[in-house]
Amino acid sequence: ILKKNALTRKLLMMGPDCGTAIVNGVPLGFANKVKKGNIGIVAASGTGLQQVSCLIDRWGGGVSQAIGTGGRDLNADVGGITMMFGIDALVADRNTSVIVVISKPPSPKVAEAIFKKVSTSAKPVVVNFLSDTGNSTSTKLIKETKTLEETAYTAVCLAGIDVEAPARHLVTPAELGSLTNSLSGTQRYLRAIYSGGTFGFEAITILSESLEKIHSTTPLSPEDSLSDPWQSKGHTVLDLGSDVFTRGRPHPMIDHSLRNKRMIQEAKDPETAIILLDIVLGFGSHQNPAKDMAAAITQAREVATGHEPIFIGFVCGTNADPQKLIMQEKMLSDVGVLLMESNAQAVRLTGDIISGLEAKMA
Repeated sequence: ILKKNALTRKLLMMGPDCGTAIVNGVPLGFANKVKKGNIGIVAASGTGLQQVSCLIDRWGGGVSQAIGTGGRDLNADVGGITMMFGIDALVADRNTSVIVVISKPPSPKVAEAIFKKVSTSAKPVVVNFLSDTGNSTSTKLIKETKTLEETAYTAVCLAGIDVEAPARHLVTPAELGSLTNSLSGTQRYLRAIYSGGTFGFEAITILSESLEKIHSTTPLSPEDSLSDPWQSKGHTVLDLGSDVFTRGRPHPMIDHSLRNKRMIQEAKDPETAIILLDIVLGFGSHQNPAKDMAAAITQAREVATGHEPIFIGFVCGTNADPQKLIMQEKMLSDVGVLLMESNAQAVRLTGDIISGLEAKMA
């Protein structure tokens, strides 16, 4: 009802479950300081919007407007009201020449309506629903992407920026072999501890192509749901921003204490091979997340004598953010975290190491 009322007044209703936007260059909620440019974003995913806007900034592009709709906007009951309005606003915006649409998998009917809406745009549109939509709409102006990294790369290319395609990850085959061989015979499982729900969902989507079963608090299939979210099982991907972990607590992008404790818990498990992390910068987030996490990573290594896991992560942010990307990356690198440029790179590296382990055990 609120969204319909807002629409009649030609106003954006951002929410529910919405924490990110950049309006006229001003970051709102959890958002990053990115360069201004000609790429407009409308997203039903806060951390998805953050990752894409930060990668656009990293690769020389800029953002005109970034409109957060709220994570439930593309549910069947809501119908994508704010996203539809946001697309219209970006189509009309003279400062926007490329449009990006981001969401976790929407209702099929809403997805169909979104594709119908963007098919009328004279501006190129990049659509990422983090799933195979089976969309039959195909024009030279509509590009459907699978990862947030691919979305940002496609957008900057459409904006006329000459940028090299992102690598699978930043580790050579020789280094990959050394990482696999560094693990003990008991270590075999991934434990991903995310603060961003979209990052966790993207990780499961990518890893499901190579791993048979991934347990999660937010699984792709109900049978893969963790019966006890406080105890990992096999390959596990956690979204610490989900309701079960945030009741009575600050969001994990603000307070890292729960994740730090879980990281130490996972390191104690002799079956843990990899601990995968996201570190999200920007306004509203922890003032110095790397310092806080580095102490916990050091402690986790100390309790994992004889079966020290590999720490893999990425920092979502820019050097213009209050926390400074380069400073955060250095602190994490100093305690041995293997840092990639994006979540997709970090996940692909994780998958390659796990595949190498499985091949060694076969």
